[in-house]
Amino acid sequence: MSFEDDLLVWLDQQRWLGNRPVIGLNGPVGAGKSTLARQLQQRAAEADLKLAVASIDDAYLPWQARLEAMAGNPFGVSRVPPGSHQPQALLEPIRAWRGNAEGQLQLPRFDKTLRQGVGDRVAGWSGDADALLLEGWLVGCQPIADLASSQRPAPYRDLNAAEQAWMLRCNKALEAYQPLWAALDRLVMLWPLRWSHPLRWRIQAEARQRREGGGWMAPADVSQLVRASLNSLPPELFQ
Repeated sequence: MSFEDDLLVWLDQQRWLGNRPVIGLNGPVGAGKSTLARQLQQRAAEADLKLAVASIDDAYLPWQARLEAMAGNPFGVSRVPPGSHQPQALLEPIRAWRGNAEGQLQLPRFDKTLRQGVGDRVAGWSGDADALLLEGWLVGCQPIADLASSQRPAPYRDLNAAEQAWMLRCNKALEAYQPLWAALDRLVMLWPLRWSHPLRWRIQAEARQRREGGGWMAPADVSQLVRASLNSLPPELFQ
């Protein structure tokens, strides 16, 4: 049985138990999380299960607040690192949905094709759902208590001074995400064979976005965005 089959069986069991489960999907930038989520959503629909899908991106702060939160980061990005999101924007509707057996799920939405590929908030989504899948590159990541100690791990020492200071800030910012992660019932991890792959994947995704007529980011900007994820929370430590 594939993990998708196992997941669908489990979701069906949860529905009959009267639960409204939330699945976390963690994977690097460009790994195909959104594609996998859509595939799972389609298979769930074939099994008469309503699986809603959200991204941690949907909880990005509003534009101006996001610029302020990301000011001074060493990568020059306006989104992606911890602290650029408003976790409560997802947690509150999840709690309301679970607290009302007849209620619909209401989710925030973010469109990354706006503002020349930088993205911005759009109107939210509302609908019936038996379960929710929440995907994102930092979903489930936990803060490391002793990260600033003298016994710093190698991935920390490999960063320059500005990146080290930023990583400490991101590690602290993860604390605000923990109540949202605590709402997850299961966590699925996607691991690349090499951590050099996410840049290639993300550039390919931007190329598809450009062909489809949406806003897109130049390769240099994509490179900074991927570096922001890999160096804000080095996967050797946080994934």
